[in-house]
This record gives sequence, C-alpha cells and structure tokens, in this order.
Amino acid sequence: MLAHNQDSPRRTPLHSLHVSLGGKMVPFAGYDMPVQYPAGVLKEHLHTRIQAGLFDVSHMGQIALRPKSGKVEDAARALERLVPQDIVAIAPGRQRYAQFTNADGGILDDLMVANFGDHLFLVVNAACKEQDEAHLRANLSGDCIIEQLADRALIALQGPKAEAALAKLCAEAPGMKFMDTGPHEVAGIKCFVSRSGYTGEDGFEISVPASDAERLAKMLLDNPDVLPIGLGARDSLRLEAGLCLYRHDIDTATTPVEAALEWSVQKSRRSGGARAGGFPGAEKILAHFDHGASRRRVGLRAEGRAPVREGALLFAESAGGDPIGQVTSGGFGPSLSAPVAMGYVPVSLSALGTQLFAEVRGQRLPLAVAAMPFVKNTYKR
Repeated sequence: MLAHNQDSPRRTPLHSLHVSLGGKMVPFAGYDMPVQYPAGVLKEHLHTRIQAGLFDVSHMGQIALRPKSGKVEDAARALERLVPQDIVAIAPGRQRYAQFTNADGGILDDLMVANFGDHLFLVVNAACKEQDEAHLRANLSGDCIIEQLADRALIALQGPKAEAALAKLCAEAPGMKFMDTGPHEVAGIKCFVSRSGYTGEDGFEISVPASDAERLAKMLLDNPDVLPIGLGARDSLRLEAGLCLYRHDIDTATTPVEAALEWSVQKSRRSGGARAGGFPGAEKILAHFDHGASRRRVGLRAEGRAPVREGALLFAESAGGDPIGQVTSGGFGPSLSAPVAMGYVPVSLSALGTQLFAEVRGQRLPLAVAAMPFVKNTYKR
C-alpha cells in the first residue's frame, strides 16, 4: 500500500486511476475509496447486472497461512480452532466462506478461505484486518506462519460478461467454476484468481501484485463491456443478493444461526459430526443449531417506493406496541425498481409473507418478510 500518515485515509494502488476516471472519493474503512464515478450509482449498478463492472477491493486484507509442518491439512485443522466451518474438507483449488467467532458465539469477522495446495489464502474485511491478523498470530503461531500480503491489490470483475472479458487475458478463466481459486496468469501477470464475488453475479476476484494493479485494471477497462464501479453500487448489488455486510447485518453479538448462515457450517462441525465443536462459542452456536435461536435475519420488501434504511425499527402492528426488531441494511433495489431491506425479527415472525411495519419519519410503513436473494444469483456452478 502507499505511504500514509496517521490522520489521512490510506490509498490503494488504484487511487490515481480512480481520480483520473472521475471517481468521487470518500473515506471508507480507513481508505480513500470511490463511492461512484460520473455514470452514477444507478447506471453502475445496472451495468454490472447486464454487462460487467470492475471494483477496487484492495482495502480488504489478504493473509497467507503457511503450515510449519509443510502439510496444508495441519493449517486447516489449526484454523478450525477459530471458525465453525470444515476447513479440512476444502480441496486444493477451492475456497469456502467462513466466520471468526468469539466465546459468546458472535461473529468477529467473516472471510474467504482458499486452499492453495501448500498453504491457505484468506481474504478478510478491511475494517477488521489488523485485529484478524492479531487473532491468528495469538492463536495459530505455534502451527502456522501468518503472512500479511500487504504488497497485493485486489480487484473484482463482476457481471454476465465478466467471463468473456477476463478470458481475453486469462485462457483458464472460462474453465473455472463458482468458488474455484488458485494462481493464474492474467495478461502475463502472476495473480491469484477466484470465481466469486459480492454481487450475486457471476464474476472473479483477482489478487494482483500492487505494482501491476493499475496496468491490469486499465487492460480490463479497455473492454467496452467493463465499467468502473464504486462503493455505492457495490452496496446496492450485495443488498439485492441478500449478502451480509459486517458490522451491519452481522457482528460480535450475532451467531451464524441468528444470521441465517447455517448453510455455511458443515455437518462435520455440528453436533454429532466428525469434528463437532472445538471453535470459540461452540456451545452457544451448537445450541442454536439443536434448539433454535430466538431471532433471525430476514429479507424485507416494503410496499410503495420509499426505501427503509438501516436502523429503522420494526413493529408487528401498524400502531402502538413495542419494537420487535430492526433493519440492518436497506435501500432502493435498482434491478427491482423497488425498496429492499434486511433485518432481525423474532423467529415467530420470520415466516415468508409475515406482515410487519417499519417506522420511517414518524410513520409506520407496511412491509413483508421476503425470500432472499431478492435478485436471483447467476453463479457458474
């Protein structure tokens, strides 16, 4: 990363490119990041859904977990002490979504874990990356060498035309399936490429040496199907996809079961599984699996066109009564031309179609519990 002082936001290796493209720069997770470009959030969002968008996600943390024994299985078993997922079962060339949990079963951060054959490759959230690295060092240093890959940028190419755009620079791209990952050359640059993303669309995330990041980004943007996309559209895309944003939809007081992330915890780590428990907060998380939690993250569709934003209180009645929950993410869904939101409600009120009300500017607006994702995903499986 570029040099910075303590008081100013850090800059990614693509900062100059963002400015040259007319990016509106804002502070985000300690970095100066583009929230939008001249096309605007709405056009950027829809372009990604129809063609392809290029996102700078270099603010995310990239960490290599290298087993001291030389056996990647040992690194996987070590990491299982910190996450409720089956890491041992991740085959070489594949990756899996996971969460660091705390002693109370809450989520410290969510992350991607890839098996690169001789080591594990982790991508963690920008705002948590220093604490995540410290967490790994405090707990796994006996088994693993923890290496922060600070000299790498990360870009995401997302949308139905992402494969065709990347195939011009990486012949192996079309053969990759959703969650495939590993070292690949892109335009002759040695990169780590995964077929994944945060939009619900087919696409790729590309870890590239920082010194080559701008050159690679420009080559991708030379394709007329690819536009630069800012944080604004990234957020509306992930909301339509029903994906969690850390410190909003999930946090240290939320278990994976409450967050409707049961699918991410494999049977081998649950009660009766081959390696059940053994991770922080296992007692509470497994109790939620076995007996249920009292609340649940749900999708919400409001009537009318007024967005229901994060923080809005939810009620079971149109007037009177105490709040029964709260919206954690909300906004206008450009693909649907309608507002969408997510929030937590009691399990007894979590069934699809349940009528609820959100308090917006002193009025209670009707909304209903809805299925997620709001927009069907297009992953290549």
